[in-house]
Amino acid sequence: MTTQPDRTGELIPRPERTPAALRTALAVVAPERLPEMDAGQRAAVTETIEQSGITPLRMFLIQWAAVIEIERFPDTARELRRAEYLAQIAEDPEESRRCVRAAGEIIRAAHEAVTHL
Repeated sequence: MTTQPDRTGELIPRPERTPAALRTALAVVAPERLPEMDAGQRAAVTETIEQSGITPLRMFLIQWAAVIEIERFPDTARELRRAEYLAQIAEDPEESRRCVRAAGEIIRAAHEAVTHL
């Protein structure tokens, strides 16, 4: 399993890391996740107000930028879903761990890509 997305398979360009840009991008690459994003944004705003700090909102933006980073490359998104599925159904604990590590590598690569702009 690869962790570096193939730039030639890119569905959309990487969006800006703003709520509106991320929501627009998610509507294209994974529209079924919009309710999840909206709920997460509401929770992040509430937490930001309660904490009097922007860290929850910043973490929300990074999380969804990473989700979109994966989803804008269909092969990478498919690879992640496959690894997650295989981790759940593996009968051998070591095989399950390998799949979890593969999924983790994909997610880490996406986070790295969007935080090191």
